[in-house]
Amino acid sequence: MRKALILGCGFVGVRAARLFARAGWDVIGVTRSAASAARLAGTEAFRALACDIADAASLSAASDLHGADAAISAVSPERGGEEGYREVYLRGLENAIACLAPRRVLFVGSTSVYPQNNGSWVTEESLAEPLAPTSRILREAEAVALAHGGQVARLAGIYGPGRSVLLRKVLDGSAVIEGDGARHINQIHADDAAGALYHLIQNDLPPGIYNVVDDTPVTQLECYGWIATSLGLPLPPRGPIDTQRKRGVTDKRVSNAKLRSLGWSLMYPSYRVALERDAALLAAARGDGTGDARP
Repeated sequence: MRKALILGCGFVGVRAARLFARAGWDVIGVTRSAASAARLAGTEAFRALACDIADAASLSAASDLHGADAAISAVSPERGGEEGYREVYLRGLENAIACLAPRRVLFVGSTSVYPQNNGSWVTEESLAEPLAPTSRILREAEAVALAHGGQVARLAGIYGPGRSVLLRKVLDGSAVIEGDGARHINQIHADDAAGALYHLIQNDLPPGIYNVVDDTPVTQLECYGWIATSLGLPLPPRGPIDTQRKRGVTDKRVSNAKLRSLGWSLMYPSYRVALERDAALLAAARGDGTGDARP
């Protein structure tokens, strides 16, 4: 039986863990807290273990994690800022490779590494020299994974039931159409993101970088229009462009053609389709409106 480690068994990681478990893999979901591991162990059909991947000694002592067929680093920092990113994304990945010696490694990063600001289409071959310090740390982690013959999944803005920053903003009244609303938004449903991670490993796709994004980059104006229509609410008001985004202000359309050409398929090819088909998305948003998404 092949073994898969999901390092960071959170919003996307737990969905990926379920896919591997259903396919017959021996799956261990690794979380930072013992409470999270206990919750997973009590509700999911895979093993769960609490371990701080930023702590090399802790990893080395976790014998069950050693020598896995695949390790997917889907972590997120508890605290923002450069040191938080460096500790979890970069140091954590380095520790996992050195201490656990997995046969394959997949680093889950972000499309925020693309700095383009002119609405152009970007592919895995496009310039990826981000201005934001945190996104530059993601690029360092990508380099570590690639140097070890691994894969990099650059995820767009993640959303799903219980986590949609755009829905939350419309519902709590904080949504603003910035400027003319022409800036593009790239997103991926959490189920499709998990499916991409599973597809990359299960099908033994080549090492390299893969964009994980839906088929339909849309402008902010279009996206808020879809949400307002779905909720029966007016469009949000217009206002100035927010220049304080933690990973910088960009405007690009991210292509998923590479991964699509290798057999990956989507349940939700656009945010609009998800609003129509995923009843839990709107239900969860109306219930508590919590969540966040990667830029």
